[in-house]
Amino acid sequence: MKTFKLEGALRQDLGKKASKALRGQEGIPAVLYGGSEVKHFTVTQEAVRNLIYSPEIFVIDLTIDGQATKAVLKDLQLHPVTDALLHLDFLEVFDGKPIVMEVPVVLTGHAEGVKAGGKLSLEMRKLKVKAPYTEIPEKLFIDVTNLGLGKTIQVGALQFEGLEITNAKNAVVCAVKLTRAARGAMAKGGK
Repeated sequence: MKTFKLEGALRQDLGKKASKALRGQEGIPAVLYGGSEVKHFTVTQEAVRNLIYSPEIFVIDLTIDGQATKAVLKDLQLHPVTDALLHLDFLEVFDGKPIVMEVPVVLTGHAEGVKAGGKLSLEMRKLKVKAPYTEIPEKLFIDVTNLGLGKTIQVGALQFEGLEITNAKNAVVCAVKLTRAARGAMAKGGK
């Protein structure tokens, strides 16, 4: 995974009023979980822009008042109307300790069903995997070359070395759907 450097400052005042005042000054309240203690800190909008609005996943070199630690972004809260960033949750990571993280899916190859007139549909853009953070790849590549018309690839059929996929086994990752043209061709071929 790529690394992202982020600096924050510890928060003294907690609660709704302090958080609202902080957001008014272009700050974002954040929390670091997973270590020996929970740390409440602040980061700036500008500092996290490239972390939040990116399809990539990152290991974050987080420095809070001079103390360095490694973390991953676990959750974020957005305003329901304006989509302004309201809050961030980070999880401290350690070598050898597994974490659960969503990893983007990339389809490779040219599916047989697409050659026959079908349409390839990606149903799950990300898969949840469990592994130590050092073993988690930036993307999961899935080969769809042998996928025929009307066929699907489910989570249970996928295996990646060193990773445990935690999504439901019968969830559909991608499918080749029949188009009207393919249905018409099949109907003519059947008569």
